[in-house]
Amino acid sequence: MKNIDVDEFLKKVKKLEKGEKLDLSSDEDLSIGIMNLISMEEHFFFTYNKTGDEKYLDLLNEVREMRKSLLKKIIKDYEGEVWCISKHLLAASMRLMEVGTKYLTKGDKENASDLFKKSYHLYSLFWGLNLGVIKTKDVKRDDSEKVEYLSDDKKPEVKKSASIFEKLGELVKKAVDCCKE
Repeated sequence: MKNIDVDEFLKKVKKLEKGEKLDLSSDEDLSIGIMNLISMEEHFFFTYNKTGDEKYLDLLNEVREMRKSLLKKIIKDYEGEVWCISKHLLAASMRLMEVGTKYLTKGDKENASDLFKKSYHLYSLFWGLNLGVIKTKDVKRDDSEKVEYLSDDKKPEVKKSASIFEKLGELVKKAVDCCKE
């Protein structure tokens, strides 16, 4: 991916405002709500299949319609499959967060941390796509790695340039602040 410049990102956010205050903290809250609606859709699907009770299909459809209308509040312009990609990014982010929480509850901080990081990377990619910071054509794999040997008694340290997820994560931290009132 091309280097993402924080100043360039913030300029894009300013352009999005166009006289209207852009409330990213509300959109962040809304995105978490949408994640939970996606989870509810999944639970209604499984509950229907376990029970055969069609009321769960009706509930699934009602929740799905609500999720679609709320997603439109965040995803205003999209091309190709960005709508569907966005939905799946939120769904995967939520699931990885939930599994990470289960690992944390079991005391496995290492696996929890790994899953939380991956969850946040997917969440950052969602925002990168939907704030116009990146376009799918800009995403390229960067395989450049450099191995540095610190000393004979230590393992080699692999240094590589920041991934798209790390870059987006830093931008989302700066632009999306849920604590703004």
